[in-house]
Amino acid sequence: MNLAIMGAIEQGLLFGILALGVYLTFRVLNVPDLTVDGSFALGGAIAAKFIIDGTNPFLATLLAFVVGGLAGAFTGILHTKGKVNALLAGILTMIALYSVNLRIMGKANLPLLREDTLFTFVQNLSIPNLTVGGVTLITGVALVFLIGVMVLKFIIDWFLHTDLGLDLRATGDNPKMIRSFGVNTDTTTIVGLALSNGLVAVSGAWVAQYQGFADVGMGIGMIVIGLASVIVGEVLFGSSSIFRVTLAVILGSIVYRLVIAMALQAGLNPSDMKLITALIVIIALTVPTIAKGIWKKPAMRAVKGGSSDA
Repeated sequence: MNLAIMGAIEQGLLFGILALGVYLTFRVLNVPDLTVDGSFALGGAIAAKFIIDGTNPFLATLLAFVVGGLAGAFTGILHTKGKVNALLAGILTMIALYSVNLRIMGKANLPLLREDTLFTFVQNLSIPNLTVGGVTLITGVALVFLIGVMVLKFIIDWFLHTDLGLDLRATGDNPKMIRSFGVNTDTTTIVGLALSNGLVAVSGAWVAQYQGFADVGMGIGMIVIGLASVIVGEVLFGSSSIFRVTLAVILGSIVYRLVIAMALQAGLNPSDMKLITALIVIIALTVPTIAKGIWKKPAMRAVKGGSSDA
């Protein structure tokens, strides 16, 4: 397995946290949240700034989760209390966060190459690569990332089966029904958006530490990447249960990164990556619909044939 593929797997795991956050809003809450582009960069900015100032990288990442959650809660309050359209509320918060991120960082880019980060901590563990028959299946770094992402996945699985988690799922499925049981859907929406953007900020913090810098523009297009991971994961691996779908979106993130890596290795221009991402999402959205239409036609003919014979 070459270095590009290994790097794609490592990045896919880190962006898998982003995919989990997008899944919570896009599928569970049924809310299109564009705050993601801002909160991803916010997580990177918070982590980089605090690490440079001497904060422990674990604490800096936790702070990124908290501040990202506050950004998501702000979007939720705009939407529920201010009665602003969910899409517009996310756009407004995303735009505001660009200036906030610049204010936090003090400049457009903060390097972390000489700082102690989560990535340097993982490297210092010197965990050997998992190799079978001379072929490296997974690097030691990716193995640690996998453990971290799976821990977050199991926490989300547990949360979505708690009373609050069930209320959150019901809010996305049928808000009128759950309100009739006395549940405040405004509160569940705000909690869901806060948790989602907290996870997105953690992904941004991890990615900033992995790549060695935080950039004010690093969040551009993250919502599309998150959606691509969610949709590709659901199409390829299914969504029959919470356990399965959260695993699917993480695997979808890895598949997405592998497709991008292979496209680059095939000689495509890096500037075309946004176009490739859009095509991946379009294909993942339309193929199941087209396939259902193709399968329905023979079934309809069979039914009509049976009716005429009768």
